Amino acid sequence: MLTSTKSAIQYDKKNLDNKTLLQLYKTMLKPRLIEEKMLILLRQGKVSKWFSGIGQEAISVGVTMALQSDEYILPMHRNLGVFTTRDIPLERLFSQWQGKANGFTKGRDRSFHFGTQEFHIVGMISHLGPQLGVADGIALASKLQNKNQVTAVFTGEGGTSEGDFHEALNVAAVWQLPVIFCIENNGYGLSTPTSEQYFCKDLADRGKGYGIDSFILDGNNILEVYGKVLKLAESIRKRPRPILIEFKTFRMRGHEEASGTKYVPSELIKEWEAKDPINNYRNYLLNLGVLTTAQDEQFQMAIKAEIDQALQAAGAEEAIKADESVELGDVYAPFDYQNVEPKSNTEDIRFIDAISQGLRQSMQRHKNLVIMGQDIAEYGGAFKITEGFVAEFGKDRVRNTPICESAIVETGMGLSIAGMKSVVEMQFADFVSSGFNPIVNYLAKSHYRWSEKADVVVRMPCGAGVAAGPFHSQTNEAWFTKTPGLKVVYPAFPYDAKGLLATAINDPNPVLFFEHKALYRSIRQEVPTDYFTIPFGEAALLKEGSDITIITYGAGVHWALDTLAKNEDINADLIDLRTLQPLDVEAIYKSVKKTGRAIILQEDSMFGGIASDLSAMIMENCFEYLDAPVKRVASMETPIPFINQLEEQYLAKGKFEEALRGVLEY
Repeated sequence: MLTSTKSAIQYDKKNLDNKTLLQLYKTMLKPRLIEEKMLILLRQGKVSKWFSGIGQEAISVGVTMALQSDEYILPMHRNLGVFTTRDIPLERLFSQWQGKANGFTKGRDRSFHFGTQEFHIVGMISHLGPQLGVADGIALASKLQNKNQVTAVFTGEGGTSEGDFHEALNVAAVWQLPVIFCIENNGYGLSTPTSEQYFCKDLADRGKGYGIDSFILDGNNILEVYGKVLKLAESIRKRPRPILIEFKTFRMRGHEEASGTKYVPSELIKEWEAKDPINNYRNYLLNLGVLTTAQDEQFQMAIKAEIDQALQAAGAEEAIKADESVELGDVYAPFDYQNVEPKSNTEDIRFIDAISQGLRQSMQRHKNLVIMGQDIAEYGGAFKITEGFVAEFGKDRVRNTPICESAIVETGMGLSIAGMKSVVEMQFADFVSSGFNPIVNYLAKSHYRWSEKADVVVRMPCGAGVAAGPFHSQTNEAWFTKTPGLKVVYPAFPYDAKGLLATAINDPNPVLFFEHKALYRSIRQEVPTDYFTIPFGEAALLKEGSDITIITYGAGVHWALDTLAKNEDINADLIDLRTLQPLDVEAIYKSVKKTGRAIILQEDSMFGGIASDLSAMIMENCFEYLDAPVKRVASMETPIPFINQLEEQYLAKGKFEEALRGVLEY
């Protein structure tokens, strides 16, 4: 029999009715009872890992109940209460934790690393920080579509040290996005105490630096959490803006169960045990006469019965059967390519004009398309590709960004989750390193993990030959061709650039679109003036011959053309790959089997470049047709130098002719 004692937390129910008071209790009780059951299953070996949120239920439940059911929440691994408050069937949660097909990731990810559009929840990734910028994107979509909705995103005190946290707050402040940033300050980042995590008194103070209103709440007080967040959410819907809330709480168990809590002083644990959010709130309700011990027992019995029933159903579910075709088929979101043939006249335009024209016509075609980048609005971008776009499309859709590549890529992902499209311009492809994590760990993996598309194109002005030096000249496509889930496009001509850009924007998958800066104003071509598309994965055979197959892309195409023009006796197939992922393997093999010789030219340095993989593929699949070893030609194994004579020495184009002759004479 339960007996009431005085609560260690000061509650104020204000104008909340008894029904709401009880609902808050039952909703907190459910994740606690689930966790207690999970700890038993963990010891029995039926669950592989568990991140406990015991002691932090008031935050998850209070925030989720304060929001509307169609407003997005981005929780962390101690926010079971978010999932249960949104009434996700327990059977599906248990299936998820056991790696069963009825979960949310088909056994491909664990615990809370998943999202669900049905319940408007976007789960975390282990890198923690990127979800903050994703929340910005969801909130931006809400603001652009006048939905008057709030997005809530969680992080821990440790996550506030990551650059993504600061970038996301800055973007949200500059754009006045309706985001509630929730910091669960539970005392420890794994074993590192807050005294070693940050030097300021309160993390809420960081909001001031970004011009954001911030608050400190007792994270163990369900009435304080629910009441304040409810009021703030109502205010934000009327006047969109970001809010930062620091919830003071404590992690009662280890970072995950295997790590334990030996590093935590015992007196600190006892202090926070006395502040348990559920025990204290139960005592408050008992003393208030809103809850009886009989009711409480009924609540617990009903929840435990639901847990047992769901566990039995999940346990009876068949184990996932590995199927290679299923795994490979889910790396990318389905894309129903629509071929659009050009219908109008052509005009002689430069490579850069084709990019601009293709981008403009896609903006006209897709009213939900937003482009973002540094200086792209009134200034028109570093290369003037978006000059005049603000006048036509407005600043809502043509957005100057702060210098924060990571958060802007994440914002693009958030827009995609909310049903919009985005094109993110890296001012120079080199700068993508500052946004590398969300591209390779968030965009690339989202569809494989939980069937969520990442409808984002990242434009990558790249390449040497313009005396721009080590930080503005890289052609870094190999960073991304390595990563399953990304598509990589690299045109060499204006016609291809325009048509492939249109396809990239239509494609719901993340696309890295490389644009060689040296080609921007040096290459011209007759290009249709209206909108058209070109399919991915189809190389272009620019020249036909029988002596050798030349495989290249980007600026390398023009180096090869110049070489062949000077050496009319060389009879070669010249293949312009156009897209590196997907790759037109069939065209490569067909040509090599015909000519018996192959040379691969890339601007990137040799080791780890795409030429190495192409060479290996040809050797493995066409060996019996070869009359000579496959030759790779690449730039020097150095960073890209600035001064012309050093840059010319660096580039592969000066080595190509001799290498080509060498293969022919072998």
